[in-house]
Amino acid sequence: YLKEGFSTSVPEFCVDCGTILPYFDEMRAVECFNCKRSYKPEDLDGYEITYVINFNTYTKKSKKQIEEVEGPVIDRRCPKCSNNKMSYATLQLRSADEGQTVFYTCTKCKHKETENS
Repeated sequence: YLKEGFSTSVPEFCVDCGTILPYFDEMRAVECFNCKRSYKPEDLDGYEITYVINFNTYTKKSKKQIEEVEGPVIDRRCPKCSNNKMSYATLQLRSADEGQTVFYTCTKCKHKETENS
């Protein structure tokens, strides 16, 4: 229950225990889940409750941001454009007793190649 001396006049909360009250129905009383105090709709007559919902905003990425390399970059020559930098990622595609598959991507031309290690 509430600490000594605590009270609330906010209509969404129980005045006895501070628990969040369920949504009010226009016709029926509402009971606090915690202390079981009953509230009639007229108990909140004159109160207006408003809600603001803030959604996450979508940030459009530029073509340059999309093309940025993700993952570690190593010195490895691209067979297509001879660039000396490639990013890589590894996955276990074969059985557990075999090595991983390494996926390389050229940082310049985006050429992709794989290697079974």
